[in-house]
Amino acid sequence: MAAVATTLGLLTAPVQAQQTRTVVGERYVPTIWVDPDGCEHWVMDDGAEGFMSPHVTPDGKPVCRRGNICGVMPTDQFFATDRHSINAAGKQRLQEFFKTANARTFVVVGHTDSRASDEYNIRLSERRANAVARVGSSVGARIADVRAYGERDPAVPNTSAANMAKNRRVEIYCLR
Repeated sequence: MAAVATTLGLLTAPVQAQQTRTVVGERYVPTIWVDPDGCEHWVMDDGAEGFMSPHVTPDGKPVCRRGNICGVMPTDQFFATDRHSINAAGKQRLQEFFKTANARTFVVVGHTDSRASDEYNIRLSERRANAVARVGSSVGARIADVRAYGERDPAVPNTSAANMAKNRRVEIYCLR
């Protein structure tokens, strides 16, 4: 029996050694994420894994902000085809919008039509939404989140050139 216990001890020793490790250099970054309904979530993320928990009041109710779409910007007015740089006139209009909008924070959401691949459209809508968010930040607007839906959330069916133009947009949600 002693021999069996010794053998089992030897077999488990490498496993125990493998399970023990010292973590050095990992850094969690706390932030608040606002979901599409305007509700806040506490987030801790190190880039590889993370933790999220709803932000609630002491009595357990979720902390949510009233939000609504306060601006829909057709991207054809601000961006050249397949580009994410905002033209000068568009930048000026967006700056004025962010300065005068009555909101505590903003969520910027990019959309495209369905002509390119899904992957390409996600990246393009993300770059465009980030460009609009940078304009807002440049005039002191607090940007809570930037989202990219590409072709996945069309305003209308992508069945004609006119409809596709309606789907190429950046929506700005005002959270009050």
